[in-house]
Amino acid sequence: MKPLDFDGFPDESRIWIFGAQRRLDEEEAASLLAAVDGFLASWKAHGVPLRAARTWCYDRFLIVCADTGVALPSGCSIDALTGVLREMEARTDARFLGNEAVWYRDPEGRIRRATRPEFRSLARTGEVAPASVVFDNSITSLGQLRAGAWEGPAIDRWHAAFFERARADG
Repeated sequence: MKPLDFDGFPDESRIWIFGAQRRLDEEEAASLLAAVDGFLASWKAHGVPLRAARTWCYDRFLIVCADTGVALPSGCSIDALTGVLREMEARTDARFLGNEAVWYRDPEGRIRRATRPEFRSLARTGEVAPASVVFDNSITSLGQLRAGAWEGPAIDRWHAAFFERARADG
């Protein structure tokens, strides 16, 4: 599935992007998606059903979308979603939660995960460059996703700060 498969959802829809610590095999991905689909089918905020969908990208990223024009997700409803992912972390022994990771493509196009200090070191040594493709899992609207803000050159995203620091440190 491609990340643009949220047909019928407006650009203002809220999205959450969760990266799996490692690539999931078919069985693990099927288990994850079944659990998320089951949750989304009955997802509510303050008793109001949420119109939501998900997609699975590159065997690594779960993107959940909620139509905020129908109902706004509440803190409790978002906590419930992260609870499902926490359960799946235990089942798959792969982390999905946390925002300390930096996702990028290596020169061969493989998706890699690094801690922020590791990515800073990669920038300092030139193993990643301003043109390296990164994933910005911090985007929050479907419009941003559709506009290409999720995946692209590091220099065009918040990741650019790693290269500025690398120049200052070097």
